Amino acid sequence: MRFVIYGAGAIGGVIGGRMFQAGHDVTLIARGVHGEILRQRGLELVAGDEVAVLPVPTVSHPSELELTPGDVVMLAMKTQDTAPALTALAEHAPAGIRVVCAQNGVENERLALRSFADVYGMVVMCPSAHLEPGRVEAHWTPVTGLLDLGRYPTGVDPMAEEIAAALRAATFGSEPRPDIMRWKYRKLIMNLANAALALCGPSEELRPLVKLLQDEGEACLATAGIELVTRDEDRQRRGELTTRPSPGGDSSTQSLSRRLGTIETDYLNGEIALLGRLHGVPTPANALVQRLANDAAAALRPPGHLTVEAVLAAVADASPPPASD
Repeated sequence: MRFVIYGAGAIGGVIGGRMFQAGHDVTLIARGVHGEILRQRGLELVAGDEVAVLPVPTVSHPSELELTPGDVVMLAMKTQDTAPALTALAEHAPAGIRVVCAQNGVENERLALRSFADVYGMVVMCPSAHLEPGRVEAHWTPVTGLLDLGRYPTGVDPMAEEIAAALRAATFGSEPRPDIMRWKYRKLIMNLANAALALCGPSEELRPLVKLLQDEGEACLATAGIELVTRDEDRQRRGELTTRPSPGGDSSTQSLSRRLGTIETDYLNGEIALLGRLHGVPTPANALVQRLANDAAAALRPPGHLTVEAVLAAVADASPPPASD
């Protein structure tokens, strides 16, 4: 079984690098300068004191591969890049290929299922960084991350078991879960803090804003009848890994740091804004943070350029007036 990692940035590069080190058949798909360096020099994987340059086979497009039904393709790009990536994949891959969405948010699986029958959701808990071409950093060791997965929308099959076993052999914790989307929706609630961290930087002052964002998210999911695992279930799954530091910032902070021009907030805070509009739940905090993050990415602003006080004041201004008696 070959693993094709489509999008070899922070998450994809770390997963692909670790699986290559474990002896699995791995090919990376990476574009631009990053992809050129991977092809010419190899992937530099940094994990604690370990620095390895790995000669992982790398291409720039699915058309350069002879894809077969036995391949497993792991999508690891941001959601805003998923649709064109799937279009390219569908043009060159057999219908029976397996697609794993190793991505944040809850939209990627729906997009993949339009073109492929065998789609798997994955909850990614893998603090990592990709801040310069050719190099990725894994911030947890010796367990590199938690990568639970299951069929979309529900279920576990022998392939999910096989993928999980391969990941466990490559320093990841991975369990097949029949209710994977319940876990992904809990991760979505956690990821609502990403854009706020990117806009304001990490600090204790961020707590009230994060609480607003997550309370809106919980209210939307409850009104929409969407189930998610409890905070206690999630904490128990992560165990001691929860307390480990994650240097370098999350993926949204890295998007601003690298001046990419885009950020994944439309599929995190924007998912809550969408649910709120569909179900009549006010989401002023998530809608505002979504807009501010998109504006910051488009204007190539650095992380931490806003104060928490300014964002909270803007949320208060955007909130609907209290209902009269």
